[in-house]
Amino acid sequence: MRFTRDVCLNLEAALGRHWLETDGLGGYAASTMLACPTSRFHGLLVVPSREQPARHVFLSRFEETFHGEGREFPISSARYGGAFSPEGHHFVDRCDFEGHPRFTYRIGHVIVTREVQMLNGRPAVLLRYSARGQRKPIELHLRPLVPFRRADSLSWKNDTLNGDVECLADGIAVQPYSALPKLYVTLSGSSPFDADPTWYQGIEYQDDLRRGYDGHDDQWSPGVLRVVLQDGDSVVVAAAIGEALDDPAGQWDREIERRAHRRSAPVAEHASVHDAGDGTVDDTVDGAAENNLRDTLDRAAAAFLYRTPEGRPGVIAGYPWFEEWGRDTLIALPGLTLARGQVEECGEILSGLLPFLREGRFPNVFGQASEDSDYKAVDPSMWFGRAVRLYCDAGGDAVRLQNDLLPALLEIARTHRASDAADLACDADGLLRAGTPTVAATWMDAVIDGRPVTPRDGQQVEVNALWYVLLDTVALLLERAGDRVAAATWASFRDQVGEAFLRRFWIPAKNRLADCVADGVVDDSVRPNMVIAAALHPSPLSAEQRGAVVELARAELLTPRGLRTLSPRYLRYRGRFQGGPSERDEAYHQGTVWPWLFGFYVEAGLRAVPADASVKLRLRALLDGFGDHLSEHGIGQISEVFDGDPPHRPGGCFAQAWSVGELLRAFALLDAGGEV
Repeated sequence: MRFTRDVCLNLEAALGRHWLETDGLGGYAASTMLACPTSRFHGLLVVPSREQPARHVFLSRFEETFHGEGREFPISSARYGGAFSPEGHHFVDRCDFEGHPRFTYRIGHVIVTREVQMLNGRPAVLLRYSARGQRKPIELHLRPLVPFRRADSLSWKNDTLNGDVECLADGIAVQPYSALPKLYVTLSGSSPFDADPTWYQGIEYQDDLRRGYDGHDDQWSPGVLRVVLQDGDSVVVAAAIGEALDDPAGQWDREIERRAHRRSAPVAEHASVHDAGDGTVDDTVDGAAENNLRDTLDRAAAAFLYRTPEGRPGVIAGYPWFEEWGRDTLIALPGLTLARGQVEECGEILSGLLPFLREGRFPNVFGQASEDSDYKAVDPSMWFGRAVRLYCDAGGDAVRLQNDLLPALLEIARTHRASDAADLACDADGLLRAGTPTVAATWMDAVIDGRPVTPRDGQQVEVNALWYVLLDTVALLLERAGDRVAAATWASFRDQVGEAFLRRFWIPAKNRLADCVADGVVDDSVRPNMVIAAALHPSPLSAEQRGAVVELARAELLTPRGLRTLSPRYLRYRGRFQGGPSERDEAYHQGTVWPWLFGFYVEAGLRAVPADASVKLRLRALLDGFGDHLSEHGIGQISEVFDGDPPHRPGGCFAQAWSVGELLRAFALLDAGGEV
């Protein structure tokens, strides 16, 4: 994906487009298309460490200036008090994001480039600078800004910072604060260092200010590294924590080779370039936009799969501010793995979650261990059951299913069936009640001043539909294990739950599902949770009932970017996701569109009328429509949310795991010819 100079110089749009690189360890590099930070979360080396598991911004950026013939030309940008300083964006010629970010600048007859790659499996970032066209040598000055702070915080000028700089043969090392690891900046060529400790005060983050947060940051820089470049020369700069990175240029080449190997050979062979007419250039496969979208999503998926320092595989919920969340992991997982043919990668992640299972519950927010994880939510365990079922249906390893995953499902089933806790109880019919007036126990979990914005305490339709799936999976795996008595017992209980589900949630007079039932009071708000229930397999719902739900969702919830969280016909509906934290929380699940729900809409539609070719064509067209979004917010990624009202502006995280995962799963469902 390529952006021309005209697009890059549309500053408002360019500053709203974000690129992302990840290291497979939960760390990332990210900024805007102009490399001008607009958020505290932007940085070139934003990684966790053994000393501090939360992500920290170790290297925010470089101030980059080319010097030649008595003049200096900056290519970096930042904002202070609403104004750019420096104004490097004036020299931008184009930006390319095929394989890795590449920024090209034209300074008279000289063409310079900056490229960025994170190393896979190392908390390290590489930048390569190249120059051609100069008649005389030019000198590149690189000034690292090293905030050494949590990614979700800001820093201020202070006297506690340790300004010592260790000069290395090929760079420098700094450790401004002893509680954090040392940062090494090394170069592939000769690079004299000029000590010039300076605080850059009042760096402005317009995205943070727009979202109602403080948006001014102070960052320290130890000095300037200088590199001389002849015509055609390049230099690779490596920034890493813990230990210096040897041979930056060789590391760059090996990372290029690794990525090339991962890319599909047919895609590389048959790729062609097509001008979209709006300043972007799309790399498509034989001109097929559908393949381009799916291939891009496949590459996007890899950004969310990571390993902890202990080697446990997991899923990052979203970039730049989310880390690992239980519900997000389990919803995203089938699409990120199974839909991409990575069956045992899915199984390994499911097995890796088992040490966190506590009294039948998985955490929604992961800590280092179960002791410091958050177990307030009820539904992660239900989503675990659905993920296990999809793994099983995909041909997952029988030994893993019987020895690891079945015991976990049995623990969940037994503890939930016996529970009578305030926030989780099973009634006489076998249906689950979850949450309290002050605890939002499902995915609609926004809370303001201690009260859920979307009160759903009681019996939720999607939780109980997932409960039915989990119980059926328990019976299935017990049958396969040869324990027919236990299998029959759980199958009987499943049937009881299914009958109760239809009595409790199906509203014959309105021909649809209720959203929630609490103490006999039915909340029949039109929300997408009914679509989740209608999509799941197995289900007590008939094909006709599924179809009725889909038609209602199509009429009131469906948008080109996913499903609204509430029909616009309700006074509670909020069509814009904007403003400060409270304003956004009020809209989060009260009309805001979530693209991950589109996967369930596709599945429910296919289960309702599996043989209807026109339905498949309509769903495919809707799915293909997401291609326009790939260059809108997160470059090559899918956003967390969109406005409920047209034109459905993107918001939240610019790269969200379950958004990508469920669109990939939707492709897989449609590719299966409706046989779901």
